[in-house]
Order: sequence, then C-alpha cells, then structure tokens
Amino acid sequence: MSSSRQRQDYDYLIKLLLIGDSGVGKSCLLLRFSEDQFTTSFITTIGIDFKIRTIEMEGKRIKLQIWDTAGQERFRTITTAYYRGAMGILLVYDVCDETSFNNIRNWISNIEKHVADSVHKILIGNKSDMEGKRQVPTATGQVVPRPADTPSFRAAHASIVCHLLPV
Repeated sequence: MSSSRQRQDYDYLIKLLLIGDSGVGKSCLLLRFSEDQFTTSFITTIGIDFKIRTIEMEGKRIKLQIWDTAGQERFRTITTAYYRGAMGILLVYDVCDETSFNNIRNWISNIEKHVADSVHKILIGNKSDMEGKRQVPTATGQVVPRPADTPSFRAAHASIVCHLLPV
C-alpha cells in the first residue's frame, strides 16, 4: 500500500535569506556552513542560489533552506521576490569594506519594504579574521541603526560559520 504523503526527514523547515552587497562573502559563508568547505575564489552569484542543511536542536531536526542572493543592483528585482516566505534575514557586510557597511541602511530599508516585522533579522560582520584589513571597527558595527530586535554577530571568513560570535 502506497501512501500519498511521504515521511518528512525533518520536524521544521526554516527559510533563511542571505543579503548584502556583492563581494561581502555571502556565498562563502553559505558554503562553509552547508558543506564545511572554504574557498578564496570569488564567483559572483547570478540571481539567486540556495543550499540546504539539516541540523538537530533540542531533539528536533530542523531543515534550513538558505537562499544566497546576488548583491548587485541589477538583480534586486529578482532577489526581492525571494523575500516572501522567509523566516529569517541574514544581513551581511564585509568588515574590510566600509562601503558595504555604509550600505547596510539601504538593505534595511529594502527589508522593511518586503518582509513582515515578525521576520527575524541578524546582522553579520563577515571576514573578522582579516584584522589587518579591517575598515569597520567592531564598535561601529554594533551601533548601526537596525530594527530593535536585530542581534549582530561577527563571522571569521575562513572559520566554521555555525560558531558565530556575538558582538
């Protein structure tokens, strides 16, 4: 006897969206988190990509569907369509690129236009392991205007992302 419903291999499905300027390391963060791989090569995301990783937390299997968006302006209309249904937004800037940090306000404005207030948001200062090239001091990253409930983290570009460090 066949069942029309297949058994799910997870208890929860969570859709997350990585957004930020081009070159801030969104794809590298995703590759490191989903496949535990690291690459120093830069390949621009065209449109959108995604990876899946299932984690276990408190005895529950959680399937994370993480969407990697292109940071270039020309892809904005494509990527904003993927905001729908997102349960969390990971807003990434490069601590070695002050412009990417300054553009955080634009990304926040974009988020506010396209997602519900109830969507969780996390600000990530990426490449914190490249201290010699840092342009955005840690203290500056902590005071960026953002929705009140948005925690901030720093991520070492080459280290395991699932151990994000609160700032």
